[in-house]
This record gives sequence, C-alpha cells and structure tokens, in this order.
Amino acid sequence: MLLAQIKEREYRFRLALRIGLPIFALMLAFISHTLIKNYENLQSSFYIEAALVMLVSIYFIFYLIYNGFSVKITDDVTKTFTREYLYKYLQKELEEKKDLTLILISIENLNDINTLYGIKNGDKVLREVALWIENYFEKEGIENFPLGHIKGGDFVLGVEGSKQKYKTLLELMNLKSREFTVDDIEVKISTAMSDTSYSHELDYLIENLFEVLEKNKNSKENNEEFNPNELESTVIYAIENRELLVTFQNVYEGSNIAFQDSFVKLKTRDDKVIYPKSYMKVINKLGLGIEFDLMVLEKVLEICALENKNFVSINILPASLRNEKFLSRAKELLREKKRKIMFVLFEMEYYSHTNRYNAIIDSLKEYGVTFAVDRLASIHTSFLYLRDLNIDVVRFDTYYSRQEKLSKKVGIVEGFNLMAHEKGIKTWIKNIEDETSYTIAKALNIDYIQGKYLAQMQET
Repeated sequence: MLLAQIKEREYRFRLALRIGLPIFALMLAFISHTLIKNYENLQSSFYIEAALVMLVSIYFIFYLIYNGFSVKITDDVTKTFTREYLYKYLQKELEEKKDLTLILISIENLNDINTLYGIKNGDKVLREVALWIENYFEKEGIENFPLGHIKGGDFVLGVEGSKQKYKTLLELMNLKSREFTVDDIEVKISTAMSDTSYSHELDYLIENLFEVLEKNKNSKENNEEFNPNELESTVIYAIENRELLVTFQNVYEGSNIAFQDSFVKLKTRDDKVIYPKSYMKVINKLGLGIEFDLMVLEKVLEICALENKNFVSINILPASLRNEKFLSRAKELLREKKRKIMFVLFEMEYYSHTNRYNAIIDSLKEYGVTFAVDRLASIHTSFLYLRDLNIDVVRFDTYYSRQEKLSKKVGIVEGFNLMAHEKGIKTWIKNIEDETSYTIAKALNIDYIQGKYLAQMQET
C-alpha cells in the first residue's frame, strides 16, 4: 500500500475518533445515569440493549465518516466536478437524453505558466478559467451545466442538444479568449466539440474531443471517419489477419534514387483503408505496438525480397525498439532476409537513458539498419536526439515542406541542416510538391528529397 493511502486511512480514523468520542461519552453518561437512578428496577435485557446500541452507534459513525471522505465530487483547485464524478454525471445524461454535446476547453500553456510563474499561480489560473467558463455560458443563457476538470489544463462540460447549436457560441468564445489574462498572465485557450452523432459511448466521446482539438490545430488530412465502436475491432482484425497495404515512394539524392519510403495502411473487411492517424491511436491504446511493428517489418522485408528492393525506410515506435521481444525477433528477421532497412523514429517525450538507447541502435546497425529521427525543427525531442543519439539521418517536419513556409523559414532549415552535416548526419525533406520548394531544398544542400514533384520530374 502506498504511503499516501496509509496516511489517508490514519487521517480518516483520527477524524472519526474525534467525532465519535463525544457521542460515545454522552451515551455512556446517559447509561451511567440511568444505572445509578434506576439500578434496582432495571431488567437484564437493558444491559444487552445498551451494549448493542453503543457498538452499533460507534460502528455507524465510523462508517459514515470513512465513506463520506471516499466520495469526492469537487476538485480541490478548480471547484468544478472531479473527473470521476463528471464521468458518472455525463453517463447518466447520455442514458437519459437523445442529443448531448461535450465541449473541451483547454489551457494550452499551463505548463509554461507553472514553470514561469509557479504552481500556485497555475492553480489560480485554473480556478479563474473555470469561473470565466461558467460566467460566459451563463451570459449566453446556459445555466447549471456540468463542468469538470479532466486533467492538466483541460475542462469538459456537457450541454443538451447537437453541436451545431453551439457552433457560433464556441467561435465567439474562442475570439474572446484571445484577450483573457489572469493578473497579467497570458492564458492561451483552445476548444473542441463532439456530440452523440459521433458515439453514445462516453469514453469514445472524450477521446474524440482531444483528437478534434489536435485536428483543429494542424491537421490537413480528411481521412474517412470510422465509427469508434467498430474501429478497435477493425484494427484487431487487420493485425490478426495481416491485412496490410504497403506503398512506397522514391527518395532522391541528387538525380539518383537513394531509397524508398514506405507508407502502411490497414485494410478493413470490406476493403476500405485505415490511415495511420486513425489506427495508431488504437494500436497504442490496446498495447499492440510491438506486434504491429514486427508485422510491418516482416511484411516489408518480404516485399523487398519479392520485388528486389535494396533499401527501404519504415516507421518504428521507439518504445518497440527498446523492447527485448521486438529486438530479438527483428534481429532474426534481418539476419534471414539480409536487406538494408532504415528505421524512422519519432516520440514526443525525450528518453533520457541515451547510453542504453545508443547501445540498441549500435547493435542493430550490425544487421544493416540505419536510423532516422523525424520532425526535426518542430519537436524538441528531435533536436535532442540529433544531439545525443548515434543516428544517420534526420527528417524535417512536414511543416517546412509547404512552399510558403519553407520560403519564410529558410534560415531555420539552413541552421538545422548545417548542424546535422557537422555531425556527419544526412538530412531529408518530404512532401515536396512544387518547383519552388524543390529549388530551395536543393540550394540548402538537403541530402534526401522526396515528393510528388520529383516523381513527376522522373516521369517526364
């Protein structure tokens, strides 16, 4: 048992004792007084009844105190509903109401606020944001709505009706939030909506809120939406039956093909395709990352052998790479097939045990594996891995692939490109789709270039 749990039980016991003792003392005084005044007239059953009353009363007091503290409705910091209670409340609402809309309101820069201004100010910001949300909706005529603190800077509230009803309200809220501050602390707020047209399962609705939030920020893909109730079973079916669709695109070094980049989609029972943005969240949630990565590696190596491909890159989860089961099986496959493979790695959180990480990388390099880190110049972990890991290639984030971004941020790309070259690491940019972007990438001396424009050039 954790120390916190032990201390909590001790606290509850002491509190129950402090409350129970006066009541016990009063009952004892009452029984004693009765005994003294009416000793000769009391029947033997009185003593039994008195003992039972005292025991039951003490037990009942302890029970109420202990369980009263175990049921917590409001969050200590924000004074909104706790996540557990909000889920129960919303689940009941989903069962009773036909249409329900959930709204996510997120403080994007809460971590920065905690770092710069301290945790106490961060807690104050959370409380003020909760009050601001409440006041805003009340001014719009929406009262007594459930609002809960889910995690970090994330609040979720539920309102009756479809999301179309609240679209304008949320847009105005986003506009007003741009000027929102707490004691001159700038607070960056973003929002997302989902309703029961997506799903009647609460867990899926909450997850969808965070997915919509990410899509609102930077998504360009309009992949087909799958019913969340079916997505998990579809992904499991595709993995169990090895229903993979692997396509390749040439990556050029100068005018020559350096290697081919693979793109993996899953196939459904009715031959539709699921893209990584949809299936990866399910794979991670179900803990199928290692099984999936091994399946992809085996499939790609089979295709390489059949089609005589010499050098192919595939995306691998870093967590899989650091797993002994994956390493052992991957080495067996590489030993059997004897093909050159590039593992492309990306993760949001920096893995600090770089000595172990480098040992794994070096052990796989003996089997002809080269290593690339993705999303350079956008995610801090990619820069740290460029600095600390024994990698061979870095790939720029696709943010810089667009012509207008690459033209304006050319200095950033040039700086990272120079940094990589000084370490003996090659650079790679993908999704080059026009002549201007290609010309800039060539002028910057980026080693590997990939995209539709180069494919069209080779065809002509």
